[in-house]
Amino acid sequence: MSNEPITLTAGDAEATVLPGNGGRIGGLRVGGTELLRQGDRYGCFPMVPWCGRIREGRFRDGAAVHRMPLNSPPHAIHGTARDGAWRTARVTGNEAVITYDLVDPWPYSGRVTQVIALAGDALTLTMSVETYESSFPAQIGWHPWFNRTLDGADVAIAFDPAWQEERGDDHLPTGHRIDPKPGPWDDCFGMPDGVDVTLTWPGRLELKVTSPEQWAVVYDEQEAAVCVEPQTGPPDGLNTHPRLVTPLEPLEATTTWSWTRL
Repeated sequence: MSNEPITLTAGDAEATVLPGNGGRIGGLRVGGTELLRQGDRYGCFPMVPWCGRIREGRFRDGAAVHRMPLNSPPHAIHGTARDGAWRTARVTGNEAVITYDLVDPWPYSGRVTQVIALAGDALTLTMSVETYESSFPAQIGWHPWFNRTLDGADVAIAFDPAWQEERGDDHLPTGHRIDPKPGPWDDCFGMPDGVDVTLTWPGRLELKVTSPEQWAVVYDEQEAAVCVEPQTGPPDGLNTHPRLVTPLEPLEATTTWSWTRL
């Protein structure tokens, strides 16, 4: 099937899926109000087969050392799938299934499947990475850009992490866990009971980002948008916390954004 834009609707919610632009969610409107920052690089993009930065673009798999392009020098950032065209596998009125085959510069063959399911009060994203050949380390995550201001109301971010990954001068975790610090953040937080972050635009909307995964990067250093990024491991996780994709066991993750009008 093609990779033309897809529009999903449920109740007064409408989501736009852009398979041809990195498999990203291009927009999410609730009652006509756009929640996601607009633009080719924004919306919400999948981070796969890794999340955040890889130190100097290098990761080790057994004895082999692989190097990814330094698209955020001196590091490689946010995977390769957001730069590729995905294919549409199936669409119904409120659900889309899209796929992406891993290619160079990623050194392993595999298929990524993303399911986007819209309800009247929630959007659920599910992703899996599978292989029928050699096993490899991977990560899954999502990078939404939520508009900082909705109808004149500025967002407040609330969450209660168990720890913060200490961030070095190179923007990567040092390996030390510290007590959570006040923002602004471009930091990874640990939530062993699952990601649970609440965004509130007073008088407008409350949106909860939840996931069974245990890590989230929170980024609010930009004027236009804030990001809450659930992921299967911390930045540089291919080196420090690898999850293995095997022919018998795909890597799977999910996140749900649920909202309430205020």
